[in-house]
Amino acid sequence: MAAPTLTPQQPAADPTRTRRRRLPGRATWARLAAAAAGGVTLFLSFPPRSLWWLAPVGIALFGLAVYGRRARAGFGYGTLFGAAFLLPLLWWVGVYVGSLAPLALGGVEALFFGLVGAGVAATSRLPGAPVWAAAMWVAGEAARSRVPFGGFPWAKLAFGQPEGAFLPLVALGGTALVGFAITLCGFGAAALVRRLATRPRRPAWRTAVLPALAVVLPVLAGAASWPLVRTDAEAGTATAALIQGNVPRAGLEFNAQRRAVLDNHARRTEQLAADVRAGRVPQPDFVIWPENSSDIDPFRNADAYAVIDQAVRAVNAPTALGAVLVASGGKSRNTVLQWDPGTGPVDTYTKRQLQPFGETMPLREFVRLFSPEVDRVGWEFTPGHEARSFTMGPARVGLATCYEVAFDNRVTDTVRSGAQVLAVPTNNATFGVTDMTYQQLAMSRVRAVEHGRTVLVAATSGVSAVVLPDGTVQHHTGLFTADALVAQVPLRTTATLATRVGALPEWTLSALAMAALGWVVACALLRRPTGAPRAGTAATAGDSTTD
Repeated sequence: MAAPTLTPQQPAADPTRTRRRRLPGRATWARLAAAAAGGVTLFLSFPPRSLWWLAPVGIALFGLAVYGRRARAGFGYGTLFGAAFLLPLLWWVGVYVGSLAPLALGGVEALFFGLVGAGVAATSRLPGAPVWAAAMWVAGEAARSRVPFGGFPWAKLAFGQPEGAFLPLVALGGTALVGFAITLCGFGAAALVRRLATRPRRPAWRTAVLPALAVVLPVLAGAASWPLVRTDAEAGTATAALIQGNVPRAGLEFNAQRRAVLDNHARRTEQLAADVRAGRVPQPDFVIWPENSSDIDPFRNADAYAVIDQAVRAVNAPTALGAVLVASGGKSRNTVLQWDPGTGPVDTYTKRQLQPFGETMPLREFVRLFSPEVDRVGWEFTPGHEARSFTMGPARVGLATCYEVAFDNRVTDTVRSGAQVLAVPTNNATFGVTDMTYQQLAMSRVRAVEHGRTVLVAATSGVSAVVLPDGTVQHHTGLFTADALVAQVPLRTTATLATRVGALPEWTLSALAMAALGWVVACALLRRPTGAPRAGTAATAGDSTTD
């Protein structure tokens, strides 16, 4: 009879040891720290600070965090990076309505950075990884500029670059090309650090060449593009005046004194007219009032009509003024009226890109569960559908009202409508003394270079500014002061390459990113044997189980 086979008894699993294996290791904590530090660094690169060169540093830290990770880990690191970037950048959203608003907005928008992180991680082992990563960033910006509720492109990478080496690239390929250049530089720097920190089989200089080129070439391309940024007056010049009438008080209640706001702007215009008569300033060819400078419909209120008409007659120049018009069905329109002296209103532009939770209120019942402030927005504006340029004296003045300046297509369509100069009437009174107005001014500076046009920013409470086609701020006002700016500005007709190609660079780079992702997925499917566990059930070689 055969002796029974003895099987060695397996030691019982140590539950304490198992839990320890699942705790994040040093590498994971380092990646978490890099992601968070990268987001904060990117925030510090944005206005009102002039630290544009910090942007590729922040991207490099992001790249170090996600390299070689699985897609789900990249999503987590990317979301952390996005939150660390957006929450301080957008904190002004809650200055009068509480911290829930910026937390909700920043949290939702951070998910787009999570998707970018997942894509960058998935393609990080492909040859030329910095290129695919930079294209992935552009795809992420394209997505969050369109969804949800029409998108929120406010924190686009290009809007943190109103000066510096990367700015002139915007005249060639718009904000997408600037974002691609900065992220290529940053992800290239991350790859360079990794190469130099390891012990490659080949000499170090050979492994560092391509990442070094990814760092250097975008900077050189930007420097080489500066001669393309033109400021000459192709169609002559015009004398523009911007009126900043100020508001009775900052905050959500400024609009309760609509008549006081209108009177402030009319009074400051009449003061400008007195200065013209005294020879202290030149006679303007046209005047720009801000958004919401007349929230009283002048077509329904004869008194408001008379106040505006008197001010325009006094300054004796065509005037563009922001007015809220009420239609017969009760729907309002946020408009800019062209008001000529002696004639009255002759043309109208209706704002096309409305601000969610400000000019419209989606999900009202749901939002009310978290904040009663939702009912302060008791109106629903109707959007316009047509880009317009007003003929004002010798100039064709294109309109992009406030929030619209953040949207590539809205500004591009306006320039294509024949604008020789751009006007951005805006109202920032509901955001107090915060970074918001400086972030928006930076967008106008980027748009000036992108389209080769002077940009005239007229704000109810500041900052109003005259921005030349090279992005230089020629004149500006302070915050919450009544003021008027008068400047001679160049009129330009040549369309930049960015104006002509529009969204083509963005779509091309986004398609490149999707092709890289498709390649990764196809290769994974081809490598997976029949009966293998689904992706994500086991860690791939070289991946940390804590990720």
